[in-house]
Amino acid sequence: MAAEGENSWKFAQCFGDKGEVEDITEADIISTVEFDHTGDYLATGDKGGRVVLFERNESKKGCEYKFHTEFQSHEPEFDYLKSLEIEEKINKIKWCRRQNSAHFLLSTNDKTVKLWKVFEKSIKVVSENNHGDGQHAPVPGAPLRLPKLTHHDTIVAAVPRKVYANAHAYHINSISVNSDGETYISADDLRINLWNLNISDQSFNIVDIKPVNMEELTEVITAAEFHPVHCNLFMYSSSKGTIKLSDMRESALCDQHAKLFEEEEDPSNKSFFSEIISSISDVKFSKDGRYILSRDYLTLKVWDINMESRPVQTINIHDHLRNKLCDLYENDCIFDKFECTFSGDGNNVLTGSYNNNFYIYDRNGKNDVTLQADKSAFKAKRVGSARNKMAPRVNNKNGKNDINVESIDFTKKILHASWHPRENSIAVAATNNLFIFTEL
Repeated sequence: MAAEGENSWKFAQCFGDKGEVEDITEADIISTVEFDHTGDYLATGDKGGRVVLFERNESKKGCEYKFHTEFQSHEPEFDYLKSLEIEEKINKIKWCRRQNSAHFLLSTNDKTVKLWKVFEKSIKVVSENNHGDGQHAPVPGAPLRLPKLTHHDTIVAAVPRKVYANAHAYHINSISVNSDGETYISADDLRINLWNLNISDQSFNIVDIKPVNMEELTEVITAAEFHPVHCNLFMYSSSKGTIKLSDMRESALCDQHAKLFEEEEDPSNKSFFSEIISSISDVKFSKDGRYILSRDYLTLKVWDINMESRPVQTINIHDHLRNKLCDLYENDCIFDKFECTFSGDGNNVLTGSYNNNFYIYDRNGKNDVTLQADKSAFKAKRVGSARNKMAPRVNNKNGKNDINVESIDFTKKILHASWHPRENSIAVAATNNLFIFTEL
């Protein structure tokens, strides 16, 4: 690892309750993090259905944020037809590009997507009226005085402009706004729907992988995203470890993909857990749309959109856990859905792990970093080179891996993170805390 990069990343801020772990309620756990297109605003959603917005603190040097507003986006519901409780947990938040002074953002739980308008509202009060002093009647012939309003305060208001409901039979796992600024997709386990942002009562089903007989179901959709440049292209990943690129110009129903990105598994590594660990939990395009980043349980993969046969890079994140898959299956950790993201310039990739560790991997292999969002110390603790942690090729004197698997705390995990679009600053969710890190 390059020496000059040893202390290049630093902890900048933390938002959240600083109390004991026992004090944290399920509703306070952050379930999604998302920068807007400028990086001046940051949104988080939690399991209690709340959305919290932060804005750049211009009075501070560096990348620091301050509280902007908070609102209740979703409430718990009950589906009486299916006798199912619908959680209020926010699965995803996506910002729409700003057209004026107001912000628009999409938020979704398992079933319903909402479009929120967030804007500054002036509160005015009556400062002068035409009722006189209340003791004397108005003088006949005197000019009529109209009430006067004066500015009293400015508040940040959030109002739902559209509610896109009743279009998904299964749990929504992804939403993605198109580069045309007019449409977006929402994806659940078996279908992807295309919406116009201005029309809430009608959507088009563009992908449907539901078999006629559900007993023949072999895979589900795990994530979907629009291409950042070409509005006709989108991709979706599956539990079988495949990524399919679809072109909406070819047909109305995009079940026939234009490209399929898949790496065949080495038969010698095949095991009972192969199918589970090959399931892709997240996919992201690079900002220019040339590369695709995918995350499965053990690895990060970078794909060139022009080469379907194999990834251009494979980064081993959890190689040290290969021998623990049975235990991880027992405690359900093997089903954890880690997200991944490119940096704004596409030169770095980011993903999380256990012990509240997260990894920043330099695609050129020069300067990889492992950081820890540690609440107990309430500051970032540098853990060492990410290259050693992610791809454990460096052994100690005993010839053993330098990670003590037995000491890993599997209850502390970094699942959600977002990279600032224009600079090397990142927002990381650790349980109910939001950590901001920035590169010096």
